[in-house]
Amino acid sequence: MQKILVANRGEIALRIMKTARKMGISTVAVFSDADRDAPHVLFADQSVGLGPAPASQSYLQIPKIIDAALASGADAIHPGYGFLSENARFAKAVAEAGLIFIGPSPEAIETMGSKLAAKEAVKKYQIPLVPGTEEAISDVALAKLRATEIGYPILVKASAGGGGKGMRVIANPEEFEDQMARAISEAQAAFGDGAVFIEKYVASPRHIEFQVLADQHGKVLHLFERECSIQRRHQKVVEEAPAVVLTPEKRTAMGQDAVKVAMACHYTGAGTVEFLLDEDLNYYFLEMNTRLQVEHPITEMITGVDLVEQQIRIARGEKIAFEQADLAIRGHAIELRVYAEDPANQFLPSVGTLQTYQRPEGEGIRLDDGYREHMDIPIFYDPMIAKLIAYGKDRQEAIQRLLQAIQDYHIKGVATTLPFGTFVLKHPAFLSGQFDTHFVQQHFSPELLHAASDEAARAAAIGALQWWLAQKDTLQPIRHADQNWWEQRK
Repeated sequence: MQKILVANRGEIALRIMKTARKMGISTVAVFSDADRDAPHVLFADQSVGLGPAPASQSYLQIPKIIDAALASGADAIHPGYGFLSENARFAKAVAEAGLIFIGPSPEAIETMGSKLAAKEAVKKYQIPLVPGTEEAISDVALAKLRATEIGYPILVKASAGGGGKGMRVIANPEEFEDQMARAISEAQAAFGDGAVFIEKYVASPRHIEFQVLADQHGKVLHLFERECSIQRRHQKVVEEAPAVVLTPEKRTAMGQDAVKVAMACHYTGAGTVEFLLDEDLNYYFLEMNTRLQVEHPITEMITGVDLVEQQIRIARGEKIAFEQADLAIRGHAIELRVYAEDPANQFLPSVGTLQTYQRPEGEGIRLDDGYREHMDIPIFYDPMIAKLIAYGKDRQEAIQRLLQAIQDYHIKGVATTLPFGTFVLKHPAFLSGQFDTHFVQQHFSPELLHAASDEAARAAAIGALQWWLAQKDTLQPIRHADQNWWEQRK
């Protein structure tokens, strides 16, 4: 493998290219018209344009990406995450073109891409599952009967897809028909597939996921867990590793089951097995993401393993060079997804130009980004600007380092989730580890963010006043109206 085309954009494209360069492998960037001068394009050894800005006309165009790989002389394609990363048809097209797909087989993607098929695949391994239907349901009357058997509250979920689309919590039979119809409609609109299934709603769930690696020679390992319970609209914002709530025994059991899930679909490459954890530490298999996760850096920080490097080595047919016993958790890592969103306004996207963009630095700080000052945030793609990661010898040190990094990260021109990150890291529920996926609904409101901002402004004003009172006797006023105060100050 001498040259890899990265079929993605932004921070993940740049992050993959950096590891490839470290391994002596050339890279090819693809870009839409909106990303012509983006950092990942400038970093790559070659670049190929895909067309107009909308993803449907560029980053989702399978024939264009295959043609770009062949024309550039690439041996392999890395899909990153999002876009085509979990598209079995794309993985198959890559292989049919004589190229290496840096990821699992189309069959594994297809199996785990359907929540119902995934549950069927893991059955024989006796993986704990949330009580629910074993097949997709569209008959509302039958679905309501099943819901009564399972017991309210229930969760209706789209079979194909994620990100909170096609998902509804139904508290009682009276609202069943309306919410069921909405879930089916939303699933059809988002994924072209209206299939939904029903499962018992876990009231106070934590979202715990395990990183797995599997080579082509039958070795499957896990690299411990990530806690991803701080979410908005069912999408993660703050993640950490390890999870503070797991006992060593529970970690071992969940890790072993994550490995079994990977084995169930003959997985190869890097993947993530997601579990729900209830308040009694009972866990249930949720789904498997057949790609690299956004939050993979925190696993890299606590294990010292470069997951992209492992993906490439596995795709080349190499054996994983270490054993499960060689892996250990060292320290603690926390990631904040920095979105161009306004947390004070329902996390709505905030498009604009990065008038100021100054990156934070410091011990234990890592920033995976794909922007620079004066770039525009396009309206066509996910609004994530960067992933800000802090590592420390323990959780407290990681929290303090991340708080300082947030303070040192200067972005003007768009609203971001940086203030929300500060809010989370200072909240008693987060500090104590007593939180679940309802953290935002239970603890956050725009008013609290405004109050924190007002308090910071008040503190700054008090500090300025104290300085003036201490210095006022030594300050010299301008004696002449035409005197240049700036020159006088210097």
